[in-house]
Amino acid sequence: MVKSNDSFVEALIRAGEIGGEEVLPQVKEIVETVRQRGDEALYAYTERFDGADLRIKGLKVAPEEIEAAYRQVTPGFLAALGQAKENILRFHRRQLQNSWWQLDEVGNLVGQLYRPLRRVGLYVPGGRAAYPSSVLMTALPGIVAGVPELVMVSPPSGTGEMNPYTLVAAKEAGVGEIYKLGGAQAVAALTYGTETIAPVDKIVGPGNIYVTMAKKICYGDVDIDMLAGPSEILIVADDTANPVYLAADLLSQAEHDPLARAVLITPEREVAEKTAEEVKKQLGFLPREEIARESLQNRGAAIITADLEEAF
Repeated sequence: MVKSNDSFVEALIRAGEIGGEEVLPQVKEIVETVRQRGDEALYAYTERFDGADLRIKGLKVAPEEIEAAYRQVTPGFLAALGQAKENILRFHRRQLQNSWWQLDEVGNLVGQLYRPLRRVGLYVPGGRAAYPSSVLMTALPGIVAGVPELVMVSPPSGTGEMNPYTLVAAKEAGVGEIYKLGGAQAVAALTYGTETIAPVDKIVGPGNIYVTMAKKICYGDVDIDMLAGPSEILIVADDTANPVYLAADLLSQAEHDPLARAVLITPEREVAEKTAEEVKKQLGFLPREEIARESLQNRGAAIITADLEEAF
């Protein structure tokens, strides 16, 4: 726990800055190689970086692989996925903007036209863990907007398989094409197209520094959502907040990456202390405890402010 004027707070803020200059030469080479050599480059990079030789099976996920994935997930997961899907759809439907037209005072027709993109690429991380939630949060806005073609890429395992939870989430979200592909090479394929993958209009979704730098390089030839840094969560809490839920929310992001930032801001020292105790309890139940612990030790904090106004 630290006070809001502690020097650690400023260091924590700077920790979220996106670097990546050190990997740019390698990323540029990957992007250009995929652009020139297409599928051949994708197979080579997938074998090199993911340890999977997909030359026989191919890059595209087959319908029978999705059917097999459904047999591996639990009814509880499907129920939770369905509820999350409805919650996300409900949120994004409220964001829809409608086209409008009108004649001005001299008879000119003015207005705004909103229409969906034709084809959008979804990048879903798959290196350190499976993220079905990332599938829903990238795909469902496109569904609401009316995008006709949603294309997902995600890194395969060393055996050339994809996580069944990720596959089921993609099917439930309405994704039409799924490819076993990750890293900068996936961004390049979505941008420029290959023999197997048609190019997209926009790429959305988080990834590691190689993915982020590839999006930076390709922006202009393709639209992107943003240049995302490591996972982060910041919670502002008052005395009504439940420390059990606060701890769970902090850990939900800390377990993503040792570079993740999980921060609680509150004017209530007791809330901060009880949350810290709860974090210690819940850490022991996490399969990814070591990653979460490293993240919290180096980039986590409970910041005590004078009042809620300062917290915000």
